[in-house]
Amino acid sequence: MAKSVEKPTKGSEEQEPNKVPKKRRFLAGLIYSVAVLIFMATIASYVFRYELGLNQLVSSEAIPKPDPERYVMLTEDLEIRRKSLSRRYRDAGTEEARQAVLQESSQLLQAVLPDMMRCWLGTPWDFHGTCDGPGKGKIACGYFVSTTLKDAGFKVDRYKLAQQPSQNIIRTFVDKSRIQIRAGMGYYDFLTMMKELPKGIYLVGLDKHVGFIVHEGKDKSIRFIHSSGRTPYRVVDETEPEAISLKYSNYRVIGNLTAEDDTIKKWLLNQSFPVTQ
Repeated sequence: MAKSVEKPTKGSEEQEPNKVPKKRRFLAGLIYSVAVLIFMATIASYVFRYELGLNQLVSSEAIPKPDPERYVMLTEDLEIRRKSLSRRYRDAGTEEARQAVLQESSQLLQAVLPDMMRCWLGTPWDFHGTCDGPGKGKIACGYFVSTTLKDAGFKVDRYKLAQQPSQNIIRTFVDKSRIQIRAGMGYYDFLTMMKELPKGIYLVGLDKHVGFIVHEGKDKSIRFIHSSGRTPYRVVDETEPEAISLKYSNYRVIGNLTAEDDTIKKWLLNQSFPVTQ
């Protein structure tokens, strides 16, 4: 009687030859995927380090340096011109002639004050900073404002002025009736409002900050120049998009320093400005 030949059952000899290749293919795929991920992570790391180094280099090169020599030159020249305008004002025989001198004086301050402010760029900020010139130490926001104005010929106690709330700093130079206070106004609505106002050098107070707004006309962007208590922690000249402190402040109070005839007259005649308290 012939012996029957058993056929291999499913799951034994038919599957056995394929078990090893499947495992090998899986392991090979896993190793390949891990290798690709490691390679991509390495490339990304090199790119990140390169971009970081490049940004630091560009940032380092972009940091302006204080310019004390130019600052002294500007203040001395402004004082000479102030005295000349003062003589013309005293000698003016008519109100019309005096108004012409006041207008010329306002235009002079609008031109020179921003140049003086920019000599401070790069001077480090500190909450207690009281240095008396660009690059001579650290400067707080209030002292940046008070020192610049004092050096521009405004006869004021820079220490007492700097220690006041921003609204009092502004009221020292601008009549209360012409100070504008806005709370809760959106930033772009504020910018629109600013551009409808007369051009000039504005003092601006924020939630816990003070600085200058340079407004050169309706068709031009405003500049915010201040000693910044946030990154980059130094005196900066910021465009509208860069002015983060101005943008995110809930409270804004402004006054046009160079539009005040009484203020310009006191500046011309070297009269003292009592600090509003």
